[in-house]
Parts: sequence; C-alpha cells; structure tokens
Amino acid sequence: MKLQHTLGGLEGLGPVNFEKRVFVEDWEKRIFGIHTALMGLSDSLRQAVPGYELDAVETSFHTTWTWADLRKGAEAMNPFDYFKFRYYEKWLGGISAYCVAQGYISEGELDALTEQCRTAAEAQLPQRESDGVDEQVIRYLREGDSPRRGPATPRFAVGDTVQIANPPSGDHTRLPGYLRGHTGVVESISEGNYTYFCSTGGDGLGEPVPVYIVRFEGAGLWGATAEKNPSPLYAELYEPYLTAATNQEEAP
Repeated sequence: MKLQHTLGGLEGLGPVNFEKRVFVEDWEKRIFGIHTALMGLSDSLRQAVPGYELDAVETSFHTTWTWADLRKGAEAMNPFDYFKFRYYEKWLGGISAYCVAQGYISEGELDALTEQCRTAAEAQLPQRESDGVDEQVIRYLREGDSPRRGPATPRFAVGDTVQIANPPSGDHTRLPGYLRGHTGVVESISEGNYTYFCSTGGDGLGEPVPVYIVRFEGAGLWGATAEKNPSPLYAELYEPYLTAATNQEEAP
C-alpha cells in the first residue's frame, strides 16, 4: 500500500477518530450494497469455492470485481483527496472509475446522472423485474468465496528466520511499510495456498501462494523508541514478501 494507506508506525499524525459505527450516513449503506452486488456477480466466482452458476443469472455485469479491485481503485486517488474524502466516498470513487474503465458507463453519462441526482435527490430508483440477480447476491453474502486454492506448498518452515521484501511502492501491495527490510521468525503456516484474486503488479501477488504468520520483536522494528519489554508483533504475510534472512540481528 502507498503511504496514505498504511500509516502504522508513523508518529505525529494528530488525533485518531475512533468512530465505531459501520455506517454513519444512509448513503454509505447503498455504496456498500453496490460493491457487494458487483462481488456477487463477479466473473471471478467461476473459480470460487463454493461454485456459482453465473451463466444462469441474467446480468450485464460480466467482468471481475473483488476486494483487490476496490482497494486498487481507492489507492489510485490523489493522496490529498484520499485524506479529504470519507471512507465510502473513496469506495464510490473506485467503483465509478472501474465502471467507466470497463465501459459500463461513460464519463458523460456519469456526469449527467450525478447532476440528475443532485437536482432530484428524493426521486425513486428505476425498478426492474426479478432476473436472479438478487438471489445470486444473497447467496454470495451467505456463502462468500474462499481465497483458499489447494494445499499449502510452503518454501519456509516454522522457526525459520526470514527477511521481509521491499517491493516497488508505486503498485498496490498488502505489505505494511514498517515491516519492509526487517527480519522475523515464522510462527505458523496456513493450511492452504491463498489467492489475492488479481495481480498487484511488482510485488508478486495474484496466483495462489502460502501465507505465514511471522513474529517480530519490538526492538527490531522500532529500535530505541520501542517500549520497554514490548510484546511481539505478529503479521500475516504472503510468501512473495518473504526471503531467506541474510542476517540475524533482529531475530530473537
């Protein structure tokens, strides 16, 4: 993740908002619903566990949309805009950009509909006859799509000391910035290989890979600023982020 998406370990960021409500405004529920509907109709479900019969659903949505696409869309925003907009506004930006890029709607049509909603905010949405879409989305909500794809094929074993990679920061990644370049010890290995649903670019995610829980010591991560006798930090990491350690200084 770029800087604006992973701020752990940085100091002087100001007060933290501990808002606990999932939805603060009613419109946020609709954005969540749109995202969920796209996931429930995504072409990626053809390889899902459990299986889905997508061809039986009469929908014009025929491409892949996953959590990874949503995250990449939000991260494509200007960093200053990212901090300016609310959480679900970032979702809306990512969904809108995707739909334009995939040809489901043009920028002109999106602008016209946006203006229409501003001038008639209380207008009802168009109604449609049932075509199996609702049933498919509800099934997806209940059963989901496991990222597990086959048995684990780990390169490292429990107890191995590993060094964390430093992939290009310009692409989407699931690696917290404060772990880059540090060493840790493999605490456990997940039972299967897991996919991230789409390629992230330069850091190697996409195809199913093993996932590890790696233990890090506070002094190794934070140096002299670490708390006295801190508890270890555990991170769940995809295998492409791990390499054989070249030094043992930060490992316990």
